[in-house]
Amino acid sequence: MVEKVSRSVQAAHSFPTPKEIVATLDRYIIGQDEAKKAVAIALRNRWRRQQVTGAIKDEIYPNNIILIGPTGIGKTEIARRLAGIARAPFLKVEASRFTEVGYVGRDVESMVRDLVEIAVNMVKQEKTAHVGEKARQYAEERVLDTLLPPTRNDAQAEPAVLAGDSSREKMRAMLRQGKLDDRLVELEVIRQTLPMIEIFSQSGIEELNVALEEAFGNRLPKRKKKRKMPVKEALRYLQNEETEKLIDMDEVINEARRRTEYTGLIFIDEIDKICGGGPLSGPDVSREGVQRDLLPIVEGSSVMTKYGMIKTDHILFIAAGAFHNKKPSDLIPELQGRFPIRVELLTLTQQDFRRILVEPENSLSKQYIALLATEGIELNFSEDGFDAIARIAALVNDTTENIGARRLHTIMSKLLEELLFLAPAAPEKAVDIDGAYVQRKLEGIVKDVDLSRYIL
Repeated sequence: MVEKVSRSVQAAHSFPTPKEIVATLDRYIIGQDEAKKAVAIALRNRWRRQQVTGAIKDEIYPNNIILIGPTGIGKTEIARRLAGIARAPFLKVEASRFTEVGYVGRDVESMVRDLVEIAVNMVKQEKTAHVGEKARQYAEERVLDTLLPPTRNDAQAEPAVLAGDSSREKMRAMLRQGKLDDRLVELEVIRQTLPMIEIFSQSGIEELNVALEEAFGNRLPKRKKKRKMPVKEALRYLQNEETEKLIDMDEVINEARRRTEYTGLIFIDEIDKICGGGPLSGPDVSREGVQRDLLPIVEGSSVMTKYGMIKTDHILFIAAGAFHNKKPSDLIPELQGRFPIRVELLTLTQQDFRRILVEPENSLSKQYIALLATEGIELNFSEDGFDAIARIAALVNDTTENIGARRLHTIMSKLLEELLFLAPAAPEKAVDIDGAYVQRKLEGIVKDVDLSRYIL
């Protein structure tokens, strides 16, 4: 019993606590503490559910979240970083891309099919990394067989038997040193295509696509043809081929389905775009239909994919929208009930803009410093330079459209436009971005409100 508790405690330490999740999000996203707290609890609850035993485990459903706030304040970034923390299958979709069944466009079930496809690729990459070295060895032996065919009747011999051949070992050493990379070898490559699937997939008839792949995908005759290629390319091709042989796809699919159903995360952006708005909402009568189609997916249903039925009961859904002219209560009541947690994100202030420029690990200032360093130009931002950029970003957002932190992208691009154009032939190899520099480059545009609407 003590050992069982000990294992449970050890597993708890391997998954981040809500505080640790928030601390990780803080490295990339400034502010929005309430939203970070909500998603951190939701993510930890998923781990807690996995530790529950008994029948009640299946009765614990995720608390889906709606993030409310204008564009560019971190809604998408929070969800994207959250998936990275959980190492879970993650899919971002725009609600406005879906249409009601019967209309031309994508149906809402396609998001589940896309998510399980992402999970399969994720698991397959993990398995590939695990068998990579062995696949490399097998591919190497096959290339050596092509370059130096066995002289004895040992075509079926183990690699250890062939290892004693001095000529083969010399050739192996040359191969590993890259001395044979450009030599041409002839290989038999496999061709297996189903043009109908590609055509229908592009046409958006996804159910037929799934049915055709299930019916014919693994039963098509594999056509082989001989092709000459450099040794370097042949080694890569054969390694991929050997990897496919070493990986148990049934195991991959089973694990991918499990991850999709129990750890999958779908981020539905622009959910306010499918809100009804009465007679003034325009001719798009399919909006409420999209909500009705979305309801069973979020509520919990089974969706047919080419990997089998996927249950959506325990997939975590995070929706987001600006809700400028709409409000969450404009969603149909049933859908509102499936998003019980609502978090309103705060509008960014001048101080927030300044922190965004400096603090995150991937801040814009660090990005431009790295970019111009490739041209031999040293970019130095001063404290008053950061203050001036943040002040202009806040001012332009207040006087024109509020696009959040994305405003910093337009301002930084305009601020450094001349330097980016002239590099690497710029006369100065060290440039100081201080308050005076920012004012000289941008003050005229900021004062002219009409001009700033077009440029900033």
